[in-house]
Amino acid sequence: MVAGELVQEHLRVDTGVPGDAAVGRKPPELDRAASERYADATYGAAAGEEDAERALEREKEVPPDEREAMLPDGGGGGGGTEEGKEEGEKLDTRLYRRRFAVLTVFSLYSLVNAFQWIQYSIIANVFTRYYGVSNKMIDLLSIVYMVAYVPLIFPATWLLDRKGLRLTALLGAGLNCAGAWLKCGSVGPGLFGVTVAAQVVCSVAQVFILGLPSRVASVWFGPREVSTACATAVLGNQLGTAIGFLLPPVLVPTTPDVELTGHNISIMFYGTAAVSTVLFVLTVIVIKDHPALPPSQAQAVLRACPPEDYSYKQSIFNLIKNKAFVLLLISYGILTGAFYSVSTLLNQMIMDCYENQELNAGRIGLTLVVAGMVGSILCGLWLDHTKTYKITTLIVYGLSFISMVVFTFTLDLSNIYLVFFTGGVLGFFMTGYLPLGFEFGVEITYPESEGTSSGLLNAFAQIFGIIFTLIQGKLTTDYTPLAGNLFLCAWILLGTLLTALIKSELKRHNVNMGAVGNHLQALPTECPGDCPSAQKTNGVKLETSLSFSRETSL
Repeated sequence: MVAGELVQEHLRVDTGVPGDAAVGRKPPELDRAASERYADATYGAAAGEEDAERALEREKEVPPDEREAMLPDGGGGGGGTEEGKEEGEKLDTRLYRRRFAVLTVFSLYSLVNAFQWIQYSIIANVFTRYYGVSNKMIDLLSIVYMVAYVPLIFPATWLLDRKGLRLTALLGAGLNCAGAWLKCGSVGPGLFGVTVAAQVVCSVAQVFILGLPSRVASVWFGPREVSTACATAVLGNQLGTAIGFLLPPVLVPTTPDVELTGHNISIMFYGTAAVSTVLFVLTVIVIKDHPALPPSQAQAVLRACPPEDYSYKQSIFNLIKNKAFVLLLISYGILTGAFYSVSTLLNQMIMDCYENQELNAGRIGLTLVVAGMVGSILCGLWLDHTKTYKITTLIVYGLSFISMVVFTFTLDLSNIYLVFFTGGVLGFFMTGYLPLGFEFGVEITYPESEGTSSGLLNAFAQIFGIIFTLIQGKLTTDYTPLAGNLFLCAWILLGTLLTALIKSELKRHNVNMGAVGNHLQALPTECPGDCPSAQKTNGVKLETSLSFSRETSL
């Protein structure tokens, strides 16, 4: 009680700023008399008695069945009326053991797709000699992943929303398998065009993979395990990159014998194709759109909502108008794009500074990614514990800049073990930033779709990754790795400054903590025609009367 009063007192003292938003839904347990008193208290203070009466009239216009569908637990939460309890009994939930199989299969074929992205770059010197092409052409085999993602993310997201998880997963696993088999037909010094075509197919497959972790977790896992499931699905992709750094140098070592090199490449390609085929078959058998019963009440309510209530176009419009999110888009794109560029050009940088160190180049890449996986987990745990989104994001971004500077100036000191250490530190902070960016984006864009904000963040990361890889690759080839790395350092410094400018409003956190308890209201799933465009979202009306607390310190 005392804590609740303190929270309310804090909200009353907060002066607020224009543009703050709150989501309102009416608690199902309030009876008729309590609803009238509640509306008077909420709207009377802001707009007077007349506004409160008009608000109650609008609420009455919503059909009872529609209003119940919009309420938590379908209007059947504990403490409600008998009618509400009967409605709540219909929203049964259940966790199925099949969810672990779905998560495992998805994580594995995501792993294989990430492996196919980096398998060329980490042994670039071998492929340039075998195919008789330049380093720039090998770099394009990595860049094509980034190029394909940007235009295809929008139809891929639409497909996921309209056709469901199963079809999207089948496209991802199927195209991944097709690309792997096409690579088997590209083994030959004069068949570089075939391997490019195969990599294009694999790059299209990843568009139907990168956006699925949150959907797999939400549809199949319960509230207490959904975050862990999402992290596991993401780690599958990161682990594939790690294996991509480690395995190709072992399977395809440097040798002057062209025929032996072709044989080794065949072993790698056929092995990848065999694994991809098994995973595609398992995808057909295991992955479904959703279980028979939803795993949570939130999913149960969402199933009752017609798909046409969601407007992807409106969500994009809302996000573009959010200045804080636009700053995050640019800063996230800079750091993540820099990570993509470093991963792609790591072999060239190591080979330029250290002779005959192909294996260690792969191991350094493995160290970079594995350290990043640890960083991702620790940063996620820290956020859950402290909720200091901006401060944590800014600190990790700044440490990424410092790590990049140290990596740049210690790369050519003739100490390969020092490169292992600096590369690991760089990966820890750069990759650790990925979940921070996603979570910070959700906080400052709530209640917009997480999938939409994450998709835009990924798209900007790919755009910057393309630009950085091309420019850094040219600087590395024409000059030295030092020049290319200094180029990235300058951009990461800019990203750090932009991150400091982001206004941190913990919108989702305030709602989760019950800070908007006095502003809850049941609303129609579609904004009325006279609702200003700035207040429209997908099935939720935003109010500007509530001031959200800001993150100021640890």
